[in-house]
Amino acid sequence: MNNSEFLIYQAADGKITIDVRLEDETVWLTQAHMAELFGKSKQTVSEHIRNIFNEGELDEEVVVRKFRTTTRHGAIEGMTQSKEVLFYNLDVIISVGYRVKSHQGTQFRIWAAQRLTELVDDREGII
Repeated sequence: MNNSEFLIYQAADGKITIDVRLEDETVWLTQAHMAELFGKSKQTVSEHIRNIFNEGELDEEVVVRKFRTTTRHGAIEGMTQSKEVLFYNLDVIISVGYRVKSHQGTQFRIWAAQRLTELVDDREGII
């Protein structure tokens, strides 16, 4: 059963818009989406993810999932093709967000800190 939902993330300045996959009560993004979100290359995001797993910060088996996606067919106009793509959950997104050095990374860290503060306030100090 597929319980996926999609929403659109738009940065405060309106410059970045990303389709975000919601499934199993978490957010899932590809490396390409994280690169766009943080204003870094896919190679940089990949390096941070590799370090996160190598350092034992997160368990790759738990935070990475393949989802089948549909894209335009590269050789045949008007046709689509489906393929499995690696997606990374919110834990990875947060970890990468705290490692990147960019304006967007800083904005993400501010946003994440605000959301955590709101969560604590909503639960009267209980997380």
